[in-house]
Amino acid sequence: MLYCSTRGGVQGRDFRDVLFSGFTSDGGLFMPESIPELSADILRDWRKLSYTKVVVEVCSLFIPTQLIPRQDLEVLVDKALSGFSIPEVVRIAHLKDGLSVLELFHGESLAFKDLSISCTVHFLNYILRKENDRAIILVATSGDTGGSAIQSSKGLSGLDVVVVYPKGRVTPVQEKHMIACVEDNIHVFAAEGSSDDIDQVVRRVFGDLELVRCHRLLSLNTVNWSRVMIQLAHFIYAYLELSGVEGDGDLLEMEVVIPTGGAGNLTAAYIVKLMGLPLKLVAMVNCNDILHRMVTTGDFSMEAEVIQTLSSAIDIQDPINIERVLWLLLGRDAALVKTIMEEFQQTHKYTLLEHHRRMLSQVFSTGRVTDEEILDTMKKCWDENHYLLCPHTAVGVWRHYHCPDRSRSRCFVATASPAKFQSAVQMAGLPFDLPESLLALDRLPTRFENLDRSLTWRDDWEKRLKEKILSLGSLRKNGQI
Repeated sequence: MLYCSTRGGVQGRDFRDVLFSGFTSDGGLFMPESIPELSADILRDWRKLSYTKVVVEVCSLFIPTQLIPRQDLEVLVDKALSGFSIPEVVRIAHLKDGLSVLELFHGESLAFKDLSISCTVHFLNYILRKENDRAIILVATSGDTGGSAIQSSKGLSGLDVVVVYPKGRVTPVQEKHMIACVEDNIHVFAAEGSSDDIDQVVRRVFGDLELVRCHRLLSLNTVNWSRVMIQLAHFIYAYLELSGVEGDGDLLEMEVVIPTGGAGNLTAAYIVKLMGLPLKLVAMVNCNDILHRMVTTGDFSMEAEVIQTLSSAIDIQDPINIERVLWLLLGRDAALVKTIMEEFQQTHKYTLLEHHRRMLSQVFSTGRVTDEEILDTMKKCWDENHYLLCPHTAVGVWRHYHCPDRSRSRCFVATASPAKFQSAVQMAGLPFDLPESLLALDRLPTRFENLDRSLTWRDDWEKRLKEKILSLGSLRKNGQI
């Protein structure tokens, strides 16, 4: 399996190159040059596999055994997922009236990103140890990615992690998962701006190809293909559990409802659909509704500012992974994707051609949910099931109550634990006691640096981050870390 850029300037790279990359050198994202197919017979063979085993099978389709032998791959995935709070790692809650919730939040930072980040970190560390080398991970986060990256990487000898989060735009628990880690290889910045502001600056840092090369700078955002690859397993596992594949007839369609910000899970689900699983995809968004407008009207443009909502981790107006979706949708026309994305990045707006909009609307439909509707959904689910939803999961589950459909199986993706969003739970008037593991975070020392807002904030932030990377590289070279 070889990989190429969505913008056409990079081709024929292997998984190792992709794993150790952020954006491609032409500004695009890596994608596999071909998408493997999963036949009905293969899916039936996988029917009894655990989630962990599904991850191994998925990864084996994209990672050559010359890089990570199958036996080592199994050990790495087992180790990566061994610290989750339930033995099955991922589970499905079966609630009233056919409401099936795919719980992806049982890792250490209580968010779905623990699954893909933990596996990716173990792949990275495995290769770095074999090569007796180190790397620096740079992470831009809207809330959950930073905590997951830190919890997965803390104390590992081969990795330094630099995380940038939007100060005042994450929950106290999300923030504590980042700033309360004082391991020597963890470095956290609190930026006075939105997650989209941070993404702009991080993209500029990765655009310094000499810096990236000299200091083995890489990404753990879903810019990194490995994250998306592992997320394929979420949707394959859910289909195996909910669709009744044990029969000999045609595979039945299943609807998957995904709360969507950066569109990493949406991209993974679309790839799974292209692999042969009959999925009906629904992307649910909050008031930062760029994807909803893109699908319904063709308006692919950012608003003047990011709106702060109860579902803060999807307060995103630059859905980075939509570039991968467009590349697949447009027949891998890299030149067209490059034109669209460069215009969007330069002007923050683009209008899809009508036939492209129609094509996109056939890939996934969308819905938009307000904070009031989030709270109403959380209340209704509690009243009917005594089951707490986080505000992001409620963005998706809103569809269960307002667009009922008994004609097919449905799966609603739960991206985070409600324990991370106590304020929203209290606003919904629901009972909740914070777990002791989270209460303990308040007693831990903290460490972080501020990135202040100024008239030249982009340049200032870029300079600070590059200085940190250069400093870590120098210390590493001199054997001081």
